[in-house]
Parts: sequence; C-alpha cells; structure tokens
Amino acid sequence: MKYDDNIDGVEQLSKDNPKSHDSLFKWLITSFFDEFTEHYFPEIRVVKYTFIDKEFISKYEALKESLRGDIFIAAEVETDSGLCEMVIHLEHESKKQDMSVRVFEYLCYAWMLKKKPVWSIVIYTDDAVWRKPVSDSFLYGFNSRNKEQYHNFDIIKVNKEKSGDLIKKHSLMCKLLALKAKQEGADPEELIYEIFKAVAKMEKELSDDIKLLIWQWVDFYKKVSKERVEIIKEEVSMGYMAQTITEHYEYQGMIKGKIKGKIEGKIEGKIEGKIEGKIENLESLCKQGILTDKQYNEMSVPLKRELSMMVG
Repeated sequence: MKYDDNIDGVEQLSKDNPKSHDSLFKWLITSFFDEFTEHYFPEIRVVKYTFIDKEFISKYEALKESLRGDIFIAAEVETDSGLCEMVIHLEHESKKQDMSVRVFEYLCYAWMLKKKPVWSIVIYTDDAVWRKPVSDSFLYGFNSRNKEQYHNFDIIKVNKEKSGDLIKKHSLMCKLLALKAKQEGADPEELIYEIFKAVAKMEKELSDDIKLLIWQWVDFYKKVSKERVEIIKEEVSMGYMAQTITEHYEYQGMIKGKIKGKIEGKIEGKIEGKIEGKIENLESLCKQGILTDKQYNEMSVPLKRELSMMVG
C-alpha cells in the first residue's frame, strides 16, 4: 500500500517499516493534539500551541532524517504555578526500547532552540505485553548537595488501554487508537463500524485532510478485508472520502477551480484555479509532515510550471 500509487518516489506505507508508523502517528497527533492532551494528561491544560518542526529541522539540518517521527511544539501550559511557556517533544516508538539517551539528547537541542523548559513524552505503540517497564529518566548531572540529577519524562503505552473502552469515547482520536490498543474481546469489524459511524455524524465538521488521515489509518491498521471495510463504509452512509494523496489534492483542486472559474466566468479560470488548488493542498500536506520537502518539490514544480505558462 502506498500513500499514492500514481506518484513515483512517494514513501510506501509498510507495516514492517517503522517510518510508516511514525508518519501516521505524527499525522494523528498533529491533527488531534487537543484531544491527545485531554485524554492522556487531563490534569494539564495546554492553553495555546504551535508546531515548530520546520523551525527545529532548519536549525539542525543534519538531524533532519532522524527527526521524521518526532513532533516539536511551542506551547503555553497552565500549571499550579500559573502559565508556563515550554517546548513539548513527542517521540513515537513502534517497538520497545530504552529511549532515555535519545530523549535527553533532543531535550538539549530543543532547549538551545527556544531557551524554554522541555516536556518530553515517549509514545510506545508495540503490541507486546511488557514484563518490565522501560526507563523514564536519564542521569545527566551531579552535585554535592543533591547528588544525581535526572531528567524525567512521560511514557504512554497505547495498548495498556482496551479497544472496547477507547471506542466508546467521544474523542475521534481515541476511536482511531482503538485499532492499536488491546483488542482482547473486541470485534475488529465493530471497531471500524463505530469509527465510520462517528465520521458520518461529524462529516460536515471534518476537513478533507482529516478524512484522508482516517482512511489511511483504518486501511493501515484494520484486521479485516478491504472489501469488508468498503461495505461498512456504505452501511453507515459515509460520504466521499479520498483514499490517496493524489485523490485528495486533485479533488480539492477541482473544487477550488470550479469556484474560481464560476466567479471569473471563464474556462481558463477553472483550469488555473484547479492547478492553484492542487499546489495549495500540496503545501498543506507538506506543512503537516505528510509529504517531505523533496516529495513536495517533485509534485509541485510541474504544476507551477504549467500555471506559469498559462498566466505568462
């Protein structure tokens, strides 16, 4: 399965490729960050936030490839002491391993970038039952009065929760995570049915970017046939949902092109608007980390050239 079967060079989604899991989880959390914090840290209120991945990578270009699955967020958080500005670093891992050294290393980079406190969170999505926990701290210093100094971070183990509990939550993010949680006693078809039913009810509220994420997520983590998924989609009367990035940006470009063409009353306006719409949607997908800069350039340059010839 690919992000897109019609574009050469676009990264393939493979369950054996950790980067595939990284990409999907990064997309999920950036799309549902409010729901993420409310579910896992209900006692902490994130007042406002902005994703700073691009800023981080431009500062530390040499780390670009290794940071693909990481999320960096400049946030204002309400604590018992009041409001506090900080950097939130989320690290996703699809298998159990000690992340304490890496977490501290990127804490240092994040602090140098923003000179703000850093909240580190590691999310494990492996299916294994842990007999022993992994480390949630790193020994980084020492002084004569307090002895060892540790950096402590939060750990989330997705399959510690049961799918049956998550699917009942109002949060759409929780319903999606049900496909990665402990599915003991849960019916895989029922989980997908409940996800699609929720999407159908919220259809007018959801952007097409979110709908594309939902389809990609379900298709990647489903434990039933693709044919059965399509049948469930029809059963809940869910509307159109792009299944690939190409379908997504072409559909969006078509809609924007029609609107622009209608306003201008020209066929040329429809064509120009369609191309501009495609470029805008590629920019959006790149900003979300769904496309890399290289993939964005490969896909947008021919469109920009075509547009330039039309308007020139």
